[in-house]
Amino acid sequence: MNSVERTDVLVVGSGFGGAIPAYHLAAGGAKVVVLERGPQLDPGEFEHDFKLGSSYTRIFDFVVGDGMSVLGGNCVGGGSVVYFAAMPRAPRFVFERRGSINRRMWPASISRDTLDPWYDRVAESIPITQQGWRDVSYAGGLWAAACDHAGRTANPVPAAVDTTACVNCNWMMAGCRFGAKQSLLLNYLPAAVAHGAEIRPLHEVQRISRGDDGHYRVHYMTVDPEDYRLTTGEGVIEARLVVLAAGAAATPVILQRSEAELGPMPYAVGRYFSGNGERLNTAVINEDRAREVLGLDRGDGTAYAAFQIGKGPTVANWDRLDGSLPEYTRYSLEQLYFPPGLGTILALTGGPDPMWFGLEKKEMLRRWQSWLIIFQMIEDDNEGVFGPPPARGNADRISQQMLGVGSLSYKPTANTQAAWAMADAECKEILERDGLATVTPWTNDLVGAYTVHPLASCRIGDDPRTSALDDRHELRGHPGIFVTDGSAVPGALTVNPAMTIAALAERAVPGIVRAARERGVQVTYGAPAPDGSTSARRATAPLASALLGE
Repeated sequence: MNSVERTDVLVVGSGFGGAIPAYHLAAGGAKVVVLERGPQLDPGEFEHDFKLGSSYTRIFDFVVGDGMSVLGGNCVGGGSVVYFAAMPRAPRFVFERRGSINRRMWPASISRDTLDPWYDRVAESIPITQQGWRDVSYAGGLWAAACDHAGRTANPVPAAVDTTACVNCNWMMAGCRFGAKQSLLLNYLPAAVAHGAEIRPLHEVQRISRGDDGHYRVHYMTVDPEDYRLTTGEGVIEARLVVLAAGAAATPVILQRSEAELGPMPYAVGRYFSGNGERLNTAVINEDRAREVLGLDRGDGTAYAAFQIGKGPTVANWDRLDGSLPEYTRYSLEQLYFPPGLGTILALTGGPDPMWFGLEKKEMLRRWQSWLIIFQMIEDDNEGVFGPPPARGNADRISQQMLGVGSLSYKPTANTQAAWAMADAECKEILERDGLATVTPWTNDLVGAYTVHPLASCRIGDDPRTSALDDRHELRGHPGIFVTDGSAVPGALTVNPAMTIAALAERAVPGIVRAARERGVQVTYGAPAPDGSTSARRATAPLASALLGE
């Protein structure tokens, strides 16, 4: 190849893990290029429809593995465009977990106390609302009332949503058209572009190689905007430093495919994958009993049915998030919506012999407006492993958009299965009390377990045998390559992970700046929040100085 494009920093992916470093590095004067596999859509292009070819199928990536399927974002802004914007901070005990390796999973340098200042930086950059009871949906209120009736507590969930701008269109998962959901399209990404960063959509990174001068070469293919199975070209960009943030189901695949040219990868690349311990239960509400026992009436059904189309989680039960409890017995239970297509396939019928087909299933589907979905997040055993990478991308595409088959294998251990069973029993005890509902967990028989929050496939840690990255997020044995997406999180968090992924990305930036300087990039550190705010920056100044080596 006669001509190779060059940049200071190449960022792969534009979700939380990519947008945050891209902004800080560009604001510090580095030349930054961001390659994003998915399309770039304006808010007006987000369609309120589930039809094939709509924005809904274009901005999602659903990959079926062996025992685990992963649903993620596939667009500029990544998961922030399609998430439900729940932004809790991880409980303190999470950072002390020992997990399957029976030793501390997290680096000693990271605890809830040391991460809190970085959480604060994220909250300054992405406005987060502590929702009140007036903000919750009917479904959330029903879950809260059921918890109270069963002697449990419930709390409104903090969310990156401007409740004054939200019009309750209830299509939150399909992208926000009204500027209410605080996705990365409203903060870090436009700020990065304003400082000169270039974002290139429909660029799928395949592998990384090393040039003669020690710089890295990132090889990509451009993707057809309508049929993701097709490519329209290819290219190479040389960078002094690479930040990988393609997602926990794609970042390890890129590194696996790069091994032939870069040399051996750390053992933990593509291992220790966690689905954040996620599992769903479907409760079919007996509306008469809800009225009699809880005093709740959905009226003509419009509000309740509408919220089932896509209102985000508004209420969670956190009674089991107690650090004094044994590991694998701590979990959260969150009221949630899930897309009707998958819900229809995976939801089991109730009764002594649950089924996902037949007359009972048909009757259950007829009552879909009375479904209440409860989202569990338990402590799993990091049992996921990626096999050999596919020929291209993170999966073999089997449909025009969205659907693919990947190499992830996930075989739940006894610890994980026992934790799911405990959470299942809790859901059942709360919602079946006094005949309020019939509750069944979704089946794992068809596509295995499933997650919308993949984690830990290239995790940080102190032990080189069980972590792919050091505590600064640099890939062991490959200086100048950093990983800052959910794959760097060591394990399940028992809560929604977006806030923690973002805080870790903020914390990683000073170390990335230091490495960039060592590789000849003239870059500074110290940019304010994207809107110019600086109050949360003061608390992290000494932490950042240590990471910068100053």
